Amino acid sequence: MNAGAGVAGGTVAIAIVTPAPRGSRAGNRVTALRWARLLRQLGLRPVVGQDLPQRPVQALLAVHARKSAAAVLAFAAAGRAQHTAVLLAGTDVYPEFRPDAELLGCLRTAHRIVALQPRAALLLPPDLAAKTRTIVQSAAACRGQRPAGVLQACVLAHLRAVKDPLLPFEALRHVPSQLPVRIVLAGTALDGALGARAARPADPRARWVGELRRRAALALIAGSHLCIVPSLGEGGANVLSEAIAAGTPLLATAIPGNTGILGDDWPGLFPAGDARALGALLARAAHDSGFLAELQRRTTALQPLVHPDRERRDLAALLGELGVTISARP
Repeated sequence: MNAGAGVAGGTVAIAIVTPAPRGSRAGNRVTALRWARLLRQLGLRPVVGQDLPQRPVQALLAVHARKSAAAVLAFAAAGRAQHTAVLLAGTDVYPEFRPDAELLGCLRTAHRIVALQPRAALLLPPDLAAKTRTIVQSAAACRGQRPAGVLQACVLAHLRAVKDPLLPFEALRHVPSQLPVRIVLAGTALDGALGARAARPADPRARWVGELRRRAALALIAGSHLCIVPSLGEGGANVLSEAIAAGTPLLATAIPGNTGILGDDWPGLFPAGDARALGALLARAAHDSGFLAELQRRTTALQPLVHPDRERRDLAALLGELGVTISARP
């Protein structure tokens, strides 16, 4: 590892460290790759990896504070702490902020902390909150053809407990059978028991399609009438931004990672783990066109928040605080 600050020759200007390996479709990797693309548009030369590169780097962006702590501390040990920012993942702060010594050392060492929605900073002690910047994740607009004759709701979540991915399947028990509702779940079975249950849904209106490539996943969002985010805890889900950019209305758990973007008065909120409440929202969307139209209007109004131009400007401002000179216009 070389933490020099030069930018000539083969030097890497920005290192982006993420715990998710190459080829992973985990949210941390998606965020890292999107940041890399935006930084290239700013005239920088980022490199994405699970550890610091061997070439000199000007600054470090660490995605997931707890899992990237070793890279942050190593960079700081080379005298580069003032050029480091670390992103808070959902598991860094939720369900409660109880950091171990390594995580706290990482956050205290980093020059800046990045939150994906403003409510994450509220959980931090004052010294950490003061150096936290909110950068909402962006997504490119995607269009799709929604099926006629059925209300299709998609769920994009890897099958693990914190995502509560099968709650929408359970919610169908509370949706009258005569209502034309279909749930499509896409994601990798990281939990074998959840995968076994997903493969044999009790309601024929539910279907698990496994992991989708990114383009197919975005097409599923854009081609659905609703997108459901049933997570028990999120730092700020990529799928939230992707649905907003696609103009697909959201039904989401009333957790800070969602309400920090949507607001407490979002018409499609339901308590985490509450299948009955989600079922009531699905039934209402299926028979109440005014409710669905209001969700659509509110979703469309949020689109400027997730536009790539905004995230690029916010990243440029963050890098300026890390001492990085931006030559291209944000």
